Amino acid sequence: MNNRAHGPRVTQNGVEFRLWAPDAERVDVMLDRAYPMKQDKDGWFRAEIEGIGGGARYRFRIDDSNDVPDPASAFQPEDITGPSEVIDHSAYHWRASEWRGRPWEEAVVLEAHVGTFTTPGTYRAIIDRLDDLVATGITALELMPLADFPGRRNWGYDGVLWYAPDSVYGRPEDLKALIDAAHERGLMVFLDVVYNHFGPEGNHLGQYARTFFSEAHTPWGNAINYYVAEVRAFAIENALYWLREYRFDGLRLDAVHAIPDQGEIPMLYELSREVGKLAAETGRHLHLILENDDNIAAQLDPTIDPHRGQYRAQWNDDYHHAWHVALTGETQGYYSDYAGEPLQQVARSLGSGFVYQGEPSEHRGGTPRGEPSGELPPLAFVNFLQNHDQIGNRALGDRLESLARAEAVEAALAITLLAPTVPMLFMGEEWGSQAPFPFFCDFHGDLAEAIRKGRRREFAGAYEKYGDDVPDPLDESTFKSAVLDWSERETGPGAKRLALVKTLLTIRRETLVPRLRGARFGDAAVSGRKLLTADWRLGDGSTLRLTANLSDQHLDAEGPVGTKVWGDDWDGSIPPWAVSWRLEES
Repeated sequence: MNNRAHGPRVTQNGVEFRLWAPDAERVDVMLDRAYPMKQDKDGWFRAEIEGIGGGARYRFRIDDSNDVPDPASAFQPEDITGPSEVIDHSAYHWRASEWRGRPWEEAVVLEAHVGTFTTPGTYRAIIDRLDDLVATGITALELMPLADFPGRRNWGYDGVLWYAPDSVYGRPEDLKALIDAAHERGLMVFLDVVYNHFGPEGNHLGQYARTFFSEAHTPWGNAINYYVAEVRAFAIENALYWLREYRFDGLRLDAVHAIPDQGEIPMLYELSREVGKLAAETGRHLHLILENDDNIAAQLDPTIDPHRGQYRAQWNDDYHHAWHVALTGETQGYYSDYAGEPLQQVARSLGSGFVYQGEPSEHRGGTPRGEPSGELPPLAFVNFLQNHDQIGNRALGDRLESLARAEAVEAALAITLLAPTVPMLFMGEEWGSQAPFPFFCDFHGDLAEAIRKGRRREFAGAYEKYGDDVPDPLDESTFKSAVLDWSERETGPGAKRLALVKTLLTIRRETLVPRLRGARFGDAAVSGRKLLTADWRLGDGSTLRLTANLSDQHLDAEGPVGTKVWGDDWDGSIPPWAVSWRLEES
């Protein structure tokens, strides 16, 4: 799919405009005047306009009535209701032109929201913090979705124009400058993309391409119909567009369990295969990551490079949920599936990937969930203690730091950052930030009020408990409360936590990463309810061993065996919250 079907194409003489509108009788390109488009077969309209190029602004007029933006617009300088702008991607001159990415075993991911990562909240402002990420040990910056959304603030999952990076953060060349600067520092950049729905405002596809959607439903409205070739191409071309034109190093696909109509050949399979072709053509390391509540192990294989239908890894919600219950004692909602013996479930995840590998989920009405995953390599799992969802889907958007004791969080970090799975941090977690990350958006009118009421219904009990402290998602102050304070990392607890994370990630880079390719799961168990032990066979034949006391009391335990990687020595009694990593050579 090197030649995109959707979106404008800059030609030698001008710009070719294209729109798939099978339910329209007439389409015009609106520039300085209306330019009629020629209708081809299968619902396509085309027109090549000479004498224009990058920077031209346009709309499509449907059947002499509605003016709409291009659904494959490359940029919306005046938000989703304004005209689309033609972007000549060949005009940007890349500095890190020799960059080919990094192999997957080197990945240490930091998830970030552009608007709250810095006070200016722009692509360019992130550049000033890239050296800090590198010094910490981060190797991959993962940006929450950028597809153009309504208003000036949003998590990004309400995007409606998938090809247009939102203008509130800067122009396309600013985003390219950020990625270029990251590559110059050896940082990969991933992008979160949403192919399961469009946002609730600004999507006009249903007016002129009704078969874009099916009768199936998702939590956010009618499902996208990937049985239709043009619809499938719209998503797959979008993935290739971000990887080719912006040189992202990978994509994280949001909530793929909510894509019911994937077609006879699953759209996800074809997307992976096409990305693999791009990687082979360019010699680049390209990484695809899933979020999938169904825990489908068969979709994952981190060893195949380039991709050939599967995905490098999956965000492992099971790992997070088990730790969250163990550290906080909370068991409401989906955490109810991890109540009882959460540390046993932490051990199961460390020993074989998923917690739910076909067992019935009480939270899901007893429905079996997941597939056996112990035969997968540990690198098939992205493990984390916090992410945007798990913080933001709380009533107050409060972080783990405000819910659990520091020594307990640090023990969990010492395990997460040195385990042979791929670790991920949420922005600011590296210094223990307590800045909340509540849900925020910038809708207006009836939609805004519906979201406000829906949020109140979702957290009805919390509103009784917290009252006016529960943030209004439409209030700008809610957004501003999430902006990181980078000065916290320089002194006091922030500096101490940052030093710990740097130490752990240095050990990971120097001692573990060279051995991770070919690593396999071993055994993991909890004895006496609080003493966690686990081991993994690494790619060079050595064995990595973990012993951790996840309690407030000294526990009887034999002294550690093997060469110290990290942690204290002991003899017969392991101190509270002590974590020990040891390596036994083959």
